[in-house]
Amino acid sequence: MKTVGIICEYNPFHNGHKKQIDTIRARFGPDCAVVSLMSGNFVQRGAPAIFHKSLRAQAALMSGADLVLELPITYALSSAEGFAAGGVKILSSFCDALCFGTETGDLESLTAAAKALLSPEFRDALRQQLDKGVSFPVARAAGLKEHAELLQRPNDILAVEYCKAILSQKSPMQPMPIIRQGNYHDTNADLENPSATAIRNLMCSGDNWEAFVPKAACDIFRGADTYSLAAGERAVLARLRCMTDEEFEALPYGSEGLWRKFMHACRSQASIEAIIAETKSKRYTRTRIDRMLMCAYLGITQEMLAQSAPYTRVLALNDTGRAALKRARLSGEFPHVGEAVDDPYWALEQRAADLYALFRTSFPAPAGQEAMQRIFFKE
Repeated sequence: MKTVGIICEYNPFHNGHKKQIDTIRARFGPDCAVVSLMSGNFVQRGAPAIFHKSLRAQAALMSGADLVLELPITYALSSAEGFAAGGVKILSSFCDALCFGTETGDLESLTAAAKALLSPEFRDALRQQLDKGVSFPVARAAGLKEHAELLQRPNDILAVEYCKAILSQKSPMQPMPIIRQGNYHDTNADLENPSATAIRNLMCSGDNWEAFVPKAACDIFRGADTYSLAAGERAVLARLRCMTDEEFEALPYGSEGLWRKFMHACRSQASIEAIIAETKSKRYTRTRIDRMLMCAYLGITQEMLAQSAPYTRVLALNDTGRAALKRARLSGEFPHVGEAVDDPYWALEQRAADLYALFRTSFPAPAGQEAMQRIFFKE
């Protein structure tokens, strides 16, 4: 039996995600195990997920996944490179293949770009471009002219990072790119290939979103509590206004003095949007500032972000997923746990869960819920 991994966010789970799982089964057979390694309550763009991780994991399992693991928070809030590298490290312990969406679907081109990014020549070219004061994405594309077009599209960028991580880690996983149809950032929902952005907009505005989500997921999301950055803005601002100079300096993404600019914005501006507008520039992208802000709120330092996560948490599984998980545990390469563990990382997870509770759009959820979370099992 083959085991195929997906590194994902499911924010929320929608028809496009169901199509990906169906494509995997069409290629590897109905008895293959599909393992989704999913961001928890915070996603890579530096924002709270619209639904709690337990609901999103349950929706994925009821819609075709066999095992849902939580991508550790320090990987989930990393750059595309760290997000991909962390996911590949975990799934390599027991998956035969890694499936991901791309705009091109061309594995040869993706692999060639990944090899180029790993070359010493590219590192020199990248430094030359960064010295000109341009942003990292612009510098990367300019330093890799042959593959510049490939590095302009969001899914292709992440796909290249997956291939790069597989190569650099000497992972046994086979990359499995599939065409990602539709626009990743589209604000208008397409029935067959919806973007998560468009669906979140529909959910937040009270419009009908159910046609874009599999029925099993609809039943779970319908009437569920939603979470948003706007709902917890005052909590975020309170944390930022209490931070010391030393805490700002220790933040991730604050190199080249960006932390100082961010600190001054936090101490002079009255809203999250104003802080971001005051901090960002042509050199520093919006998403970098978003992630730095969320790390500040959660108390995540550069040192913490750079360390390897000690385990990944099991969120949901069925019998097929349990068999896949058993093989992973027997390999002993990466711990997978379902309950609280005696590790300092657990304190970070508990704090993040308690602070996520302040983003609930109705009213804040109680603290202390992380320790009571249980694995969802589908008979």
